[in-house]
Amino acid sequence: MAETIRGAEMLVHALKQAGVSRIFSLSGNHIMPVYDALFASGIDIIHTRHEAAAVHMADAWARLTGECGVALVTGGQGHTNAVAGLPTAQAGEVPLLLLSGHAPLNELGLGAFQELEQARMAEPLCKASFTATTAETIAQDVAQAMQLARSGRPGPVHLSLPTDVLDARIAPPSLPDPGDFAPLPMPLSPETAAAIAAAIAGAQRPVLVVPPALCTPAGREAIAVLAARSGLPVVPMESPRGLGDPSLGAFAQALAEADLIVLLGKALDFTLRFGRAPGIAAAARFVVVEPDEAVLARAVESLGARIAVTAMAGAAEAVAALAAAASPHPNAAWAARLREHIAHRPAAWDGLAGAPEGPIHPATLCLALRRFLDSPDAVLVSDGGEIGQWAQAILSAPARVINGVAGAIGPSIPFALAARAARPDARILAVLGDGTFGFHMAEFDTAHRHGLPFVAVVGNDARWNAEHQIQLREYGVARAHGCGLAPGTRYDLVAAALGGHGEYVTRAEELVPALERAFASGKPACVNVLIEGQGAPSVRMG
Repeated sequence: MAETIRGAEMLVHALKQAGVSRIFSLSGNHIMPVYDALFASGIDIIHTRHEAAAVHMADAWARLTGECGVALVTGGQGHTNAVAGLPTAQAGEVPLLLLSGHAPLNELGLGAFQELEQARMAEPLCKASFTATTAETIAQDVAQAMQLARSGRPGPVHLSLPTDVLDARIAPPSLPDPGDFAPLPMPLSPETAAAIAAAIAGAQRPVLVVPPALCTPAGREAIAVLAARSGLPVVPMESPRGLGDPSLGAFAQALAEADLIVLLGKALDFTLRFGRAPGIAAAARFVVVEPDEAVLARAVESLGARIAVTAMAGAAEAVAALAAAASPHPNAAWAARLREHIAHRPAAWDGLAGAPEGPIHPATLCLALRRFLDSPDAVLVSDGGEIGQWAQAILSAPARVINGVAGAIGPSIPFALAARAARPDARILAVLGDGTFGFHMAEFDTAHRHGLPFVAVVGNDARWNAEHQIQLREYGVARAHGCGLAPGTRYDLVAAALGGHGEYVTRAEELVPALERAFASGKPACVNVLIEGQGAPSVRMG
């Protein structure tokens, strides 16, 4: 009798052929054949406490490794839980494959267990969403999904896995070639790169902007080369605050003076105020390099005669081609002015360092954290509303993972756990709010079980402060309601109960000793800091 293989085993062979070494998963009935096939496969499972956390972990893994992250969840409600993590990866332009178990094909329409139209549910949040139909083609499905996730503007792709496809026994077909999993190139031609370089050289005040896809360690290395060769800062944009991103300092003020905006894969959207005045001068012209035909067409329709050059190309390819064509910009004073605006932070913040009196200011907290990111392999993780903005304004690290353009809070703890998995010897520091902590606090158990320590610093102001600030600003203090949390909640004890280390900080002088103990513990740690509820920083010069 000829040797046969299950569809689940073909799936695992395909993942190994793609170079996958780790997946993030929560088990369930529909994917037990995959778990069995993964046994002794060499692919590690990090088994999470919530399916959305698995997607967030795959997201951070992809950003830090450059691979396509893989999340594996069960069907039905497991899939619906996982879908909640997709908007962050989609807006963050992160290559990710969500594999979801699925009711068997031969029972669809009969009221099968947890039968849902899973592909249709995920479709709006993915580059593509489809269902495997045969065991013979499941490896090709994985290759197609990964290639699509990594090509053009990267993003998540979903593949549902019916149980009868996973259990079917077939003669083993040949696997796709390794190149079938690789991204399809979208080069920028030397001629177009030269035309863009000429447009930049001819402008008095050009600004170069790159997308979230290049806000990765590899992407930042590439844009540093372009910045060095052009003499101009290259501005990465990945914040939901757009031009109000405090990590870009007073960039918005300088951008308003620009006469040429060069978008190297960065979509013209709300983060750039759609190119409209006063955020961007009405007379400013645009270079638009886009991997997405529809997004390019949208920009052309919106900008009209303000378009100087357009091209279809991937962001990484465009940056590399332009770096080869670039020469130092003649307006060195403009380049220096732009750098000064981006680096600017209010001098008054320095006076808050170690401030001993009263509630701990977010700036006091973040200034105390700086020393813990002073290593060449440190990773800063941050999300949350107002405290996240303070962290991003004050802290920097060789690698950074934030919640990104989608602006959804909650992923910090899963992000930090995946960062430790991706960088076993790095220092991992997450800064998040008390609202964020509540989403995935159970993942401290995941980190404990898998031996993945990190330090999460919780800015505890006992409220959903971003929304509270909107109420104060728009409706007045008398109508502020519904955004409060319990004062002094002991999130540190939650972490300790789940196998981690906890610290509770109420005074500024306690910060550094508590942080030192947290890092020295070798455990997943929560440093719970009672802070003053401040609005996010607004950075301006003059």
